[in-house]
Parts: sequence; structure tokens; C-alpha cells
Amino acid sequence: MRLTVTIILLLSCLNAFAAEVVSSPIAPRTSTKDKALLEAEEKVNKVLDALHQLASDANFDDYFALYSNDAVFIGTDATEVWTINAFKAYAQPHFSKGQGWTYTPHSRHVYFSKNRDVAWFNELLDNKSLGVTRGTGVLILENNAWKVSQYHLTIPVPNALADSVAEQIKSHRKKGQ
Repeated sequence: MRLTVTIILLLSCLNAFAAEVVSSPIAPRTSTKDKALLEAEEKVNKVLDALHQLASDANFDDYFALYSNDAVFIGTDATEVWTINAFKAYAQPHFSKGQGWTYTPHSRHVYFSKNRDVAWFNELLDNKSLGVTRGTGVLILENNAWKVSQYHLTIPVPNALADSVAEQIKSHRKKGQ
């Protein structure tokens, strides 16, 4: 009991100290990102922004030029794990009719490997029919150009709805759909 109280007090003190340091006017809030990292992040952001714009424009050739030759696209349905060629086959009839898909990013975080030849990201996107979605993925640096190696689109389910959604999925699967 005494040990538990001591640990709680210690954690409380550490929390108070951390809050003081973060809000202190003496502790400047400066970015620790160096210029090269900021430039790499800008390039990755441009590729991802172009990816979304080209999909919305149904620009097949330029859209798929942003993917690596061995890319994988993972869609919202559990069956949608596509090689780049399978994804092209799925998209081609839609794009040829001028029907792409519009996902508007509003929050993105990009991370890099130590040697900055691999980037991974997560982003929140808005879509007219699905609402808020989440994209995650990996880009690789090929011949000085960032290429999407994996993109995974999901529908983030609020925890308060998770049980209900899980039950609906179970019921759907039982029906053989």
C-alpha cells in the first residue's frame, strides 16, 4: 500500500514537472527537424496531394505513375488487397468514364527511416459518401522520386460504435456475403 501511494505521488510530481517545463517561457518550442528532413517531408506531401488530386480527376496514367511497380493497395473491404496490376484493373473502367474518387486530406503525419529512403504516413481524409476515412501507407525513394509502395484506406470506427459494427460484420459474413 505504501509503495503504491509513493508511486502515485512520484508520478504526480513528474506530471506536474513536465507540465511546468512544457509551459515555461524559458523552454522554447522549436522544431527539431533539419532542412533536409523538411524538404523530404514536403516532397512526400506533394506526392500524396497529387495522388488524391489525380484520383479525383480520374487521371489514370499520372495517378498510377505515382506508385512503385510492386505497390499494394488495401481498400476498406477485407477482400481488397490488390497488387498494382489488380488495382489498375479495378480503377480503369471507372477512370475511363471520368469517374475517380475524391478524398480530401485534412491531417497528415509523415515519418522517415534513418537514411530517409522510406517514408510512412497516416492521414485523415474527408469523402462525400464515407465521411472521415484514414489513409496509411509507405513510400520509397526510387531514382530520386518518391513512389507509393503501399496505400491502405480505412474507415475509422469510433470506439463507442465498435461493438455494433463488429456485430454487423459478423452477421454479414454469416449470410455469406
